[in-house]
Amino acid sequence: MENATSFIASIVMSLVLSLTALSCASTTDSGVIGADRKQLMLVSESQINEMATKGYEEMKADAAKKGLLDQNKQQVARVNEIARRLIAQTPIFRGDARDWKWETHVITSKDLNAFCMPGGKMMVYSGLIDQLKLTDAELAAVMGHEIAHALREHGRERISEEMVKQGVLDIGVASGKLDPKYAAVAGTASALLLTLPHGRNQELEADQIGVELMARAGYDPEEALSLWKKMGSAGGGSPPEFLSTHPSSSRRLKDIEALLPKVRPLYKP
Repeated sequence: MENATSFIASIVMSLVLSLTALSCASTTDSGVIGADRKQLMLVSESQINEMATKGYEEMKADAAKKGLLDQNKQQVARVNEIARRLIAQTPIFRGDARDWKWETHVITSKDLNAFCMPGGKMMVYSGLIDQLKLTDAELAAVMGHEIAHALREHGRERISEEMVKQGVLDIGVASGKLDPKYAAVAGTASALLLTLPHGRNQELEADQIGVELMARAGYDPEEALSLWKKMGSAGGGSPPEFLSTHPSSSRRLKDIEALLPKVRPLYKP
């Protein structure tokens, strides 16, 4: 019985490794900043986009019901104009992005937040604009960063990583080498070893692509620095970088400064 379980575990592991090898590719062209890291994609783009669209529609409906969706027409017009200019530059990284069903809305909230779901479903929270007093270029830096997550399909990549992590845990339990009661602990360790490093890479990639997008869209890339300084000041204390999916403020600013010589030539006010 033990030999049979070990055999099954080895087969499953081989399948996981084979899928991993076959599913690694870059989702974007590199641009001037060189976004060409190979990514693990075990779930289809259509599945992820369907999930994202459903979640986005539910969020919109809930916000509309509470009277929080697109209430400030001036903010909505401003956000949509910035989105329009940024989206026009996305084919630099992905030719198919021009055919995405892009959508942008503003939610009235004190939260300092914005996101762009897979397939181009974007939401900006009014607190980000009101509390940080963002310029158009600073807002473009935030939105460009979030659009970059969608272009690189970071959500799809994270789900694929979780699939691999869970598969490894299941194999450990099935083979008898991992007691089920320790699975949660092992899961945390796996997250630190697998998920978090990719999270930091994804954040850095989003910064890089976002800065290039804003420069190409006619927004001063230097203002990405002032944005993240404002965000850092508003965030107060933060966890150590090695336990966070976000780069530290100092590293983020240093990395963006290093990018500026590449993207400044793209900037035409």
